[in-house]
Amino acid sequence: MSGVLDDIKTVLGFYEALGIERIPFEISAPALNPTVKKGGHTAKVKAGALGALKEEMDECTGCKLSSGRKSIVFGEGNPDASLMFIGEGPGKEEDIEARPFVGEAGQLLTSLIAKMGLKREDVYIGNIVKCRPPGNRDPEEEEIAACLPFIKRQIEIISPRVIMTLGRISSQTLISTRIPISRLRGSFYAYEGIPVMPTFHPAYLLRNRKDKHLVWADALKVLEKLGMPLPPLKPGRGPSK
Repeated sequence: MSGVLDDIKTVLGFYEALGIERIPFEISAPALNPTVKKGGHTAKVKAGALGALKEEMDECTGCKLSSGRKSIVFGEGNPDASLMFIGEGPGKEEDIEARPFVGEAGQLLTSLIAKMGLKREDVYIGNIVKCRPPGNRDPEEEEIAACLPFIKRQIEIISPRVIMTLGRISSQTLISTRIPISRLRGSFYAYEGIPVMPTFHPAYLLRNRKDKHLVWADALKVLEKLGMPLPPLKPGRGPSK
């Protein structure tokens, strides 16, 4: 019995630390016991915390973007992911489907993830702002400020080992800098002790395909940081000199 009580205390402490006041599922000893492991929290507990956070966001009117949205694009993927991708905000297709990176730029991101030897369901994908800026314009500072606590709580729940920020806004916001993305990319920075690799946004690559190799170089550094095997070079495609 004491073990179950310890599990309950662990889970409640986890939610309390995240500022979540309502548990999104019933707590019972049989259901709770397998969701907690010594020294951490399993994907099931993290999924519950993300679900509670999403419910908190569903009626958000924290900035003017809320008045024009069809959907809040919360984020998706493995709640226990080692790698997290963070973009700037949803576009038209994302607003319709309530999913991040599902348009043409999203297809490019999915391709990058596959080239890294992963699947979308292995990683977690989110955005700095959760509602579509009109005309796909850049989110404004007050909009970023209103939404920033939510992505920070997502990061805290997921606790990834590495974050890849996609584009200028997500990179500058997360690591608190004004350095251009062209100078940020390629080097690791840190957010709350988590290594952060800034790189170009997939939408940028749609217009500048010649720079795809730079994003791939950044991805290889991320794989190396994660201790994952690097994809083999294709025959006749040795490293550039």
